Amino acid sequence: MDLIFNKIEESYKRNLPFVAYRKPNKVELSSLFMNTDELHFSSDFTECGFVFSPFDSNENTILFPLENAEFITKKISYDDSFTCNDSFASASNNYVDREKHICLVEKALDKINYNELKKVVVSREEEVILTSFDLLVIFKKLLIKYINAFVYVWYHPKVGLWFGASPETLLSISDANFRTMSLAGTQVYKANEVVWKKKEREEQQLVTSFIENQLESLSNNLSIDKAETIKAGNLLHLRTSVKGTLNTSSSIKELIRALHPTPAVCGLPRETAKKFIQQNENYKRTFYTGFLGELNIKNQYSSLFVNLRCMCIEGEIAIIYVGGGITKDSNAKKEWEETIAKSKTMKKVL
Repeated sequence: MDLIFNKIEESYKRNLPFVAYRKPNKVELSSLFMNTDELHFSSDFTECGFVFSPFDSNENTILFPLENAEFITKKISYDDSFTCNDSFASASNNYVDREKHICLVEKALDKINYNELKKVVVSREEEVILTSFDLLVIFKKLLIKYINAFVYVWYHPKVGLWFGASPETLLSISDANFRTMSLAGTQVYKANEVVWKKKEREEQQLVTSFIENQLESLSNNLSIDKAETIKAGNLLHLRTSVKGTLNTSSSIKELIRALHPTPAVCGLPRETAKKFIQQNENYKRTFYTGFLGELNIKNQYSSLFVNLRCMCIEGEIAIIYVGGGITKDSNAKKEWEETIAKSKTMKKVL
């Protein structure tokens, strides 16, 4: 473990690209350390390494090629000194941000009421001024606090520094067998109190139906489980697991493009929702709601996760990204409160 943490610190000081990550509910920490600061891109997802892909699928996917990296995996031993403050007061009192987001949600509801959209995911960025910054402390806190998430730190001097603790798998594929999920609906976790309302259940079904329709022509033996409740930090979500076998005539690139971006991070119809997001959010998502993970590692195994509950560091500022799915039953003020709850994930470790 110390070997990986020491190499993270060394690479960051030397401005060399790296990524370190732990998969959900695993005890191994994996890492890739690049030997130059050259920018590599994936052309068709047949390469081997670690990918970091933006929300906009028309933009380049960054690749850390395994052939140009040192790949290390070690078991994690947790240090109790790195704890998170659950009582962190993360509620934003910024009136301007609040009014802007409520206005954005209401604009989305207008499009839905005029039947131009069934659902759209709208988001915002929130800046936190850092009084102090220690890369390893933040990463270790994320590892400890979010055991059932994909936790990572990713750095490239020509792109930036990102942290995340994502609850959502985009795609896992081994040989031709794949797994994915639909994840939608959010509520703050309260012990022994789980009630999903019509809005959340309908939102979840929209995502599940989209995935089923997108994958039918690419796969065999498509299987869709019942929706279940999962916990991610201080939040609960509805999740439906999906699995199948990729057709011999289909490729991993087609599979990724069929899924990304899902309605869980974009909306329906997908292209109409994407256009609304790009025209109305008033900031560029870059890698927020994109995806990242292992590509064709260890006998063609790929494991990709949606980049949620994430932040990037720019100098002395942490930029946190949060959003929520808007359907016909959404309430603008409640959607603002949901973004406040989601921002706690990153704020607790700062």
